[in-house]
Amino acid sequence: MKITNDVLYVGVDDHKVDLFEGQYDVPNGMAYNSYVIMDEKITIMDSVDANFKDEWLNNIKNAIKDKKPTYLVVLHMEPDHSANIIEFLKEYPETIVVSNAKSFKIIEQFFNVTIENKLEVKDGDLLELGKHTLKFVAAPMVHWPEVMLAYDTYDKILFSADAFGKFGANDYDDPEGWACEARRYYFGIVGKYGAQVQAVLKKLAGVELKHICSLHGPILSDNLDYYLNIYDTWSKYESETKGVFIAYASAYGNTAKAAHLLEEELKKAGVKVAIADLAREDIHESVEDAFRYDRIVLATITYNGTIFPIMDYFISLLTERGYQNKKIGIIENGSWAPMAAKVIQSKFEKSKNITFVEPVVKILSAPNDNTLTTIKELANNLK
Repeated sequence: MKITNDVLYVGVDDHKVDLFEGQYDVPNGMAYNSYVIMDEKITIMDSVDANFKDEWLNNIKNAIKDKKPTYLVVLHMEPDHSANIIEFLKEYPETIVVSNAKSFKIIEQFFNVTIENKLEVKDGDLLELGKHTLKFVAAPMVHWPEVMLAYDTYDKILFSADAFGKFGANDYDDPEGWACEARRYYFGIVGKYGAQVQAVLKKLAGVELKHICSLHGPILSDNLDYYLNIYDTWSKYESETKGVFIAYASAYGNTAKAAHLLEEELKKAGVKVAIADLAREDIHESVEDAFRYDRIVLATITYNGTIFPIMDYFISLLTERGYQNKKIGIIENGSWAPMAAKVIQSKFEKSKNITFVEPVVKILSAPNDNTLTTIKELANNLK
């Protein structure tokens, strides 16, 4: 597939993978993107997952025919992008591997080899290919420490490593559009590193872009300000949508009933609401929604003097990703010693700009008339 006259797509789609990185559900598959720049010095941009060695090498051969690549650029060493470096060098042994010092160290760790024919680059370095020039942009911890981006000054392409990536194979026409699975991908994988993403966005400010070529997901070529702006919003930990996300953990359905009563009250007031049973729905979609909405409600039973395990895990996923700038309501349930509200509040002690919305809805075993009164009060204060 042509991106420009000189830049070709040689990546692959994976429809067999069930969990990305061993934890993220990917029902629509995954794309592992790789690119070829056809110039005086033919350059391959990154590798693909180990299971697609033959398909990838065949794609390259179809693109470059009998020519030989001068460079293999390694922007990111995660195995879904680096697994075939050594296999590529068996096929094209004269190719120079271009990356940074940290990447070459990780290559040694993964493959137990030392790359001899290499070119080490750092932030701001230029690589002349002919009419194309690559300018390297260090992007440490977006989301590994060795990550680089590369900007093609001729075709105005940003090769963005994992930034601007999304879940889903490229041959899957996602009816929900780019943002849904890009958001789940960002907050699951990159979300902890908002400050580092901000640093990279500042480096890119004012750079003319015509295409963004990520290592996952589609080539972005239209309305690029939208993608840049949404990444700016996400990495500043600003809310994308005004509304309430309700996440609940219920053993016998009583806490769930209260959560749905709150949902009904909010909807009556015209508030946009999303709700999830943490034990039964994709928890990473719940993480996505918790960051997306500006208000959340956590509803859980008291369990062994603390909170239900799935709620505990969910909150840990939020706080380790820098959760901040939110209003949080609480519904707690306990038959003899309700503790959930106190425990939840303690778990956000180190989080920035968190406001707890009163009142706490306290259920003693099952909702009653008093519960509904408190729920209506909480709904009113969440509007």
